[in-house]
Amino acid sequence: MDINECFYVGKIVKKYSFKGELLIKLDTDEPEQFENLESVLINLRGNLVPFFIESSQLHKSELLRVKFEEVDTEDDADSLMKSELYLPLSFLPELEDDKFYYHEIIGFKVEDKNFGNVGIISGVNDSTAQALFEIDRNGTEILIPMNDEFISKVDKPNKTIFVETPEGLIDLYINE
Repeated sequence: MDINECFYVGKIVKKYSFKGELLIKLDTDEPEQFENLESVLINLRGNLVPFFIESSQLHKSELLRVKFEEVDTEDDADSLMKSELYLPLSFLPELEDDKFYYHEIIGFKVEDKNFGNVGIISGVNDSTAQALFEIDRNGTEILIPMNDEFISKVDKPNKTIFVETPEGLIDLYINE
């Protein structure tokens, strides 16, 4: 399976016991949804390798304590330390019409109520305090905050997001 067909679940951050148990720092607001997984894909030197889960339980809210099959010693656990975990995109629950996963909206058009056609979403920058739409407008990058007050409608069937941004925001990028 290709990493582009998966989503990031979390990272192995610590050994829990001398029997190969590991702690995974989950990248989610809902850690309980990962409590009863049968397996995960672990990124080992650029390859996603399936690992089956013998047992798991939540540990201190955002950590998941996991015992993988055939990981029975500290050495086995050491070999997995700092590895990233993934699951296929098909594991994500279906969202309501006006909600979306970041990977879903790549390629969507952005239409602004006042400006008109802004461009095509090329990515989402979520490394800042507020996530941003990265929009390609004929080679010019336009950044629009992913603010509920700006997003007026998400039209998934037509791959279009309708926004109403503050006057002059888009012009900042175009009239440089």
